[in-house]
Amino acid sequence: MRNTIIFRLRQRFANFFPTAPIGVYLVIMTTVITLPLIIFVGYLMLKLEADEREDLQREAVEDARTISRNVDRRLQEMSTSLNLLSQFPELESGDLSAFHKRVSESLESEGLYVIIATADGKQRLNSRVPYDRPLGIVPPDVKLSAVLEGKRLAVSNIFYGNTSKEWVFNVTLPLTPALSASGDALIMTQNASDLIGLISTDGLPADWTIAVLDGDNRVVVSSEPETIAAGSTFDQPLATGQIRGFSGSFEDDNNNIYAYSQLPGWQWKAVVWGSSASSQSALVGTWRKMMIGSFVLVMIAITGAYLVGRQLRGSIRELVNMAHRIGQGEIVSPIDTKIKEANHVAVALSNASFDRSQAEDRTHLILHELVHRSKNMLTLVQAMMRQLARENTTVAEFQKEVDHRLRGLGMSISALSEVQWQGLPMRKLIETHLNVFGSVDQQVRLEGDDFMLSPEAVQNFGLILHELTTNSIKYGALSNPNGMIDIAWRRDTQEDHDLLNVTWVESGGPAAVAPEREGFGTTIIKRHAESAFSANISMDYNEHGFRWTMDAPMRHFLKRKNPISED
Repeated sequence: MRNTIIFRLRQRFANFFPTAPIGVYLVIMTTVITLPLIIFVGYLMLKLEADEREDLQREAVEDARTISRNVDRRLQEMSTSLNLLSQFPELESGDLSAFHKRVSESLESEGLYVIIATADGKQRLNSRVPYDRPLGIVPPDVKLSAVLEGKRLAVSNIFYGNTSKEWVFNVTLPLTPALSASGDALIMTQNASDLIGLISTDGLPADWTIAVLDGDNRVVVSSEPETIAAGSTFDQPLATGQIRGFSGSFEDDNNNIYAYSQLPGWQWKAVVWGSSASSQSALVGTWRKMMIGSFVLVMIAITGAYLVGRQLRGSIRELVNMAHRIGQGEIVSPIDTKIKEANHVAVALSNASFDRSQAEDRTHLILHELVHRSKNMLTLVQAMMRQLARENTTVAEFQKEVDHRLRGLGMSISALSEVQWQGLPMRKLIETHLNVFGSVDQQVRLEGDDFMLSPEAVQNFGLILHELTTNSIKYGALSNPNGMIDIAWRRDTQEDHDLLNVTWVESGGPAAVAPEREGFGTTIIKRHAESAFSANISMDYNEHGFRWTMDAPMRHFLKRKNPISED
């Protein structure tokens, strides 16, 4: 009874699937597997983007607070210095000449200057100039009268100093009546550019900017003084209108994030801003959700695919049985299944029984070639990893360097695979490695008669080209948009030797400086080139740029007659 029920269920289930092309079944299976994953990954990508922006805003606010603390510390130091100066006996006695000499000697080296002014704004002393020189009126930007009325120490907005001829700011301390013989206010002034050391973009994403603003939202100092100059009004879109409270952050319509922090006790504030697209962080929790959710949905998709695959399994088993019989040397006749394509395969297998011997010979030849290529490639990778392991002290550095070099090797292998390992022309190999770095090919001139390189030469010379280009982008001509590289090659016959001369000449970039130690890059462009091509390598570091020259026997670049027989 039980077997009868199972049989009927199987029969109904089998009849549920009609005879159809295999493409229909594959579409159903692919849809069942991929659609849930696509939906779930799309949801998680949106969630991840929101989490990244929240993290970036929190980090930006913390950076703004750090900068505000640094600037506040400098203003507090100036305040402390003013309190100490106010206790000098020269002030009480009114001996401004002695006070000028003493203050000039102690503060000028630190970029600090002292001014003594009366309530009407007249300067009685300015340590920027000699004591006996006539002095003018304190600039209105100092707001001296407001400081004296408030009877408390205050920092001014930034203003252009008539004496210093630079953008400066002041910290003003009202003097007690006991010191009225000297003046009514003691002012310490400093150039705004001296604050540049208090702000740093090291912990921020690329292309982010920092600025310190005064009470009128004018820039005191910024991390990009060429474009955001001191004294300019901070007019970033929506920024000044949304900077409220002690600290916080917000995002404008252009996906720019702004973070700010008020200096405690002062009118100044620190602002940090940049594009949210610079963030590449991801929360561990979000990744965990993605992995767990993907696993669950994959299991659901696999279950659906299994139900679809059951119908395919019976027909495939019959084809497998046919294949086993062919493997035993039998000549088989086609079978009839519910899948049209399977029927076509059965006919093809029947015909293939006559071609088995030839196919086996061809397979052995391909395997031999694959083993040969793989041995050469693994030997090169093994040597590369040993060298990198000696140079890098951390796993992260080692992984980064290995990934970078394998990309260069991978480009040569990818190009070779497109031509079935038949070799590449010299010019195409160079252009292939330059294209991966973007528009740098516009800064490169090529000169030489084209010829076909062997697969081994493509891998070895491609690795050298990749390293030369990488070094030039970091330190050489390609680091400058006006820099140029001339790559030239020529065949030169000397006596009975056929030689290839290759030159790499950089110009228009920074002066080339020889490295203090021989790293992996030098090993590749010199020792590896010498070993792989039996070459003579010369490297010249001079003020015009880097020059690399290789002279090697031409036979190392041409395809050998029977590469399969080599070890």
